[in-house]
Amino acid sequence: MKTAVKPSNPVPATAASNHYFRFHLPHLHLGSVFGDDWFSLKAEAFARFFGTPIFLVTQTVIVAIWIGLNAFGYTKFDVYPFILLNLAFSLQAAYAAPLILLAQTRQADRDKAHADADAQHREALALASEQRQALAAQQTGQLLDLLQQNTQLTELVKELSQRIEALTLDLQTKIGQGGTKA
Repeated sequence: MKTAVKPSNPVPATAASNHYFRFHLPHLHLGSVFGDDWFSLKAEAFARFFGTPIFLVTQTVIVAIWIGLNAFGYTKFDVYPFILLNLAFSLQAAYAAPLILLAQTRQADRDKAHADADAQHREALALASEQRQALAAQQTGQLLDLLQQNTQLTELVKELSQRIEALTLDLQTKIGQGGTKA
């Protein structure tokens, strides 16, 4: 079972969601082709419904019942060649085609806005990556300088320790010689 890793600098949920969509903000001014009122939303939903299996199956069943009732003589409101059915299909096509085209245009606008936002996000990520690389290179240089200074200090401490040891030996020698003379 995986455990979630918490970020070291957690961002509040509202700030994170606003931050995530920050590249979408410049595209908010784009008005949709349908508009944003109830009619436009219903029109787009209706246009989207035309491509669903429920619509296709329902239409097929209705057409089969229509033809069956007229072909077998149960009713005679639209006898063969089914002119009224043809008129219904023409009317449906006359309304469906523009709605579908408008829905596609609206989706294309959304896709373009999202693609623009994604491109800006990728650019921001690339810039942030370059900045991190430059900072890492700078810190690496500083670390190498510190290591060099540490090496120099270590050599200086070694040299001073050797001088102290030599002076201590010299002093002990002089004290030892002076003590034997007295």
